[in-house]
Amino acid sequence: MVDMPERPSAYHGRSLMEDRVPAALRQVALLGRAGECAALEALVSAIRGGESRALVLTGDAGIGKTALLQHLIKSASDLTVIRAVGVESEMELAYSSLHQVCAPLLDQLGKLPAPQREALEIVFGLRSGAPPDRFLVGLGLLSLLSDAADARPLLCVIDDAQWLDHASALTLAFAARRLLADRVGLVFATREPGEELQHLRRLEVRGLRNSDARALLASVVRFKLDEDVRDRIIAETRGNPLALLELPRGLTATQLAGGFGIPETEALSGRIEASFVRRVEELAGDTRRVLMLAAADPVGDPLLLWRAAGRLGIDRAVARRANSDGLLEIGDRVTFRHPLVRSAVYRSAPPDERRAVHLALAEATDREADPDRRAWHLAAAAAGPDETVAQELERSAGRAQARGGMTATAAFLERAAGLSGDPTRCAQRALAAADASLQAGAFNPALELLRTAESGPLDELQLARVELLRGQIALFSTQGSNAPPLLLKAAQRLERLDAKLARDTYLDAWGAALLAGRLTNRVGLLEVSRAARASPRPDGPPRPSDLLLDSLATLMIDGRQDAKPLLENATRTFADDPSAMEASLRWGWLTVVPTYALWDEESTYRISARQLDAIRRAGALARLQLELATFDLLAVRCGDFASAELANTEADALSKATGAGTASASAMRLAAFRGRGEARALIESARHEASAAGQGVVVELTEWLLALLCNGLGRYREAVAAATGPGEDRPEELFVSTWTAIELVEAAARGHEPRVAAAALERVDAATSFAGTDSALGILARCRALLSDGEAADELYRESIERLGRTRLRPELGRAHLLYGEWLRREQRRVDARDQLRAAYDQFTSIGMEAFAERTRGELLASGEKVRKQPVESSEELTAQERQIAQLARDGLSNPEIGTRLFLSPRTVEWHLRKVFTKLGIRSRRELPNTLASSASQLVPG
Repeated sequence: MVDMPERPSAYHGRSLMEDRVPAALRQVALLGRAGECAALEALVSAIRGGESRALVLTGDAGIGKTALLQHLIKSASDLTVIRAVGVESEMELAYSSLHQVCAPLLDQLGKLPAPQREALEIVFGLRSGAPPDRFLVGLGLLSLLSDAADARPLLCVIDDAQWLDHASALTLAFAARRLLADRVGLVFATREPGEELQHLRRLEVRGLRNSDARALLASVVRFKLDEDVRDRIIAETRGNPLALLELPRGLTATQLAGGFGIPETEALSGRIEASFVRRVEELAGDTRRVLMLAAADPVGDPLLLWRAAGRLGIDRAVARRANSDGLLEIGDRVTFRHPLVRSAVYRSAPPDERRAVHLALAEATDREADPDRRAWHLAAAAAGPDETVAQELERSAGRAQARGGMTATAAFLERAAGLSGDPTRCAQRALAAADASLQAGAFNPALELLRTAESGPLDELQLARVELLRGQIALFSTQGSNAPPLLLKAAQRLERLDAKLARDTYLDAWGAALLAGRLTNRVGLLEVSRAARASPRPDGPPRPSDLLLDSLATLMIDGRQDAKPLLENATRTFADDPSAMEASLRWGWLTVVPTYALWDEESTYRISARQLDAIRRAGALARLQLELATFDLLAVRCGDFASAELANTEADALSKATGAGTASASAMRLAAFRGRGEARALIESARHEASAAGQGVVVELTEWLLALLCNGLGRYREAVAAATGPGEDRPEELFVSTWTAIELVEAAARGHEPRVAAAALERVDAATSFAGTDSALGILARCRALLSDGEAADELYRESIERLGRTRLRPELGRAHLLYGEWLRREQRRVDARDQLRAAYDQFTSIGMEAFAERTRGELLASGEKVRKQPVESSEELTAQERQIAQLARDGLSNPEIGTRLFLSPRTVEWHLRKVFTKLGIRSRRELPNTLASSASQLVPG
């Protein structure tokens, strides 16, 4: 329901909260709630003042949450108020609760950017189309609420949030976390906040104070209670107002003498529900059935209730009598006194009565207007297997999938499997439900459904799909060492059944083995590569994924030189071929692996930038975080910390928008390259977590970064120890281990361990000499120079500087200048040394590599140069988010476009820009190009 005094709304909420709690109980529930009421009133004041607020009220059933929501609504009489209520029986209907919130605002959909408008229209069934990305739906809601608050502050109140459907809960929580300066409030009431609401501010509603509880109990117990009995009752109810009103009902003084006589282990809500059950059992049969119809119908539509009652032979007079007991009210909507009345009525009914009621509701529901709810009622009415109903549920699953509700898709398919009389159809539907659960991120339910599928008769292709799904669950849930053997087994089984799917699965297995690294469980890159090469090729020309798989398999089996033309072909395909875009999005970060092998940073950038651009245009924001991590790694290696921070800020915004923890990999890389004190702790934490999860590639990254950090600090023995970890001599990992070997050459050479340095140089030579790029040959020349003397060393250093000067690898160029300067000083060529050291110092300070800058400064001082410690370039005046917003505005993006990029409303972007202008001392975005450095030299994430 929406309260908009200027124009009455045609929409009525499914359950009007003012009807759910009688006035007397409402007054009682607010006893002793001055603090909670004040907090809610302050929330309303903040919204009036132009801020956004989100709050979750938590507490037991009957504790008074709904009464507090009513107080909140009353205090917000000058705001537009939208009310919604979660309904337990609708938890499997995707976006049903979100529709309650948005229904009063649907006439404003036309104001939204087209991708956001279309996403909301698809999930609400207003148009057909591909299932939208759930983050795009969240952005649409964000914009819709922000636009609605333009004319007047907006308050959304959602009761019984524990019963929100999963898709709605995720979307509403997304908006709650991203609203900041939009005059919008979202307040949820729930018994226990689900995972979706965990990261929002919480206000716990506790029981009444003893004095208030005594007064309330005295108002319903008309005889004098012994004080000990009274105090025991209050202790048992923990001051719960509804319990104090309901539990004594109908009990005599003798019965109350021992308290309620219910063990403390039983939940209080169960006791209250049992009290309602006793009241229901005293009613006449037809009156009970009317209550049962209302309990089984989540819509609260009185016309539907009358039609269903008629099918059960119940006349309206009987139905109206159900009003008189105070448990149910039939008016514009059908509402229960409290949600526990609904659950008490439903759970206490015999199974055959429940089935009869659901059948009546199904027959009374319009099959064209509401086919999914009708199918759900038919399923609840089925006493056993029913293929007709199972097919209806399959069609509902298809509609849910088209709206992007994979959790609902899985629920419909799982119920269809349970109603399948044919074991084959049951197994097929369970397999499809497992796939949908995987896509919804529900990994444990997916595994349970796979076990159900395996118990039935499956053909060879379906059995292979079971193994494939099990491998994908392992890959997506942990990215650890369990996935490679499962995916390899699935790929081998698929070879004779579906050659294309088999090769795609081999590519998944190769990526999983790369992530597992040296922690892999028996199956590594070499095993996967050999099996992939031996697999049959599909008919037709090779697909982009085939080119990628062939290049990676050849790289592992035959080595870099033989793989080079294949790696170059795969790189060209994903960097330049428009027809490869779909495959590029499917394989994501794996498509840049050939560029790592080739030391081709230009192609890494082109592929990454294309993917980021395509992801944003397609609204496939769920994939964005992984691709930002790929870009971030490149930016750090290129010394473009500003672009790395932009990518990290965007990824952080995505993490906060989804309520997930912020990944620390970017912070770890930046801290290591900068040489900051917190780097070691971040590295150790990441190493510990990755080891436990079986993520070998992350362990290898920590070893590389620790060695780099120690080299920057001049702690060469520690760098040698970091770079010679337990996996240092393992040949399989081809990329990070090479970066570690480069650090080891420098650390061992400076630490006077020539044999260690020479062995590391051999590994660097093998990984770089074949590539022929300036990046590869420049780093190789620098490493060789460290182990050379005289003129040979001089020429190698010069070659390194010349080659690296033509690349994006600014940190490597700075280090070449530093090492050459150090060598020249030891050769007593102080003047030449100062030139190189000054170049290194300028490079490091401009990048922000503080440890290497200080190491260089020490060398300059030792050479006789007077040098002041320069502050490393930074923009500490602006926060990371403010800096990114300012740069995007400078580059010409509008406020809505910036908001879409950073999951913010346009009003919040405007609020941030005002702060930016104040800090920079400017008046408008027109002055930003002259105030902020140009982005021409930056990589810029998409």
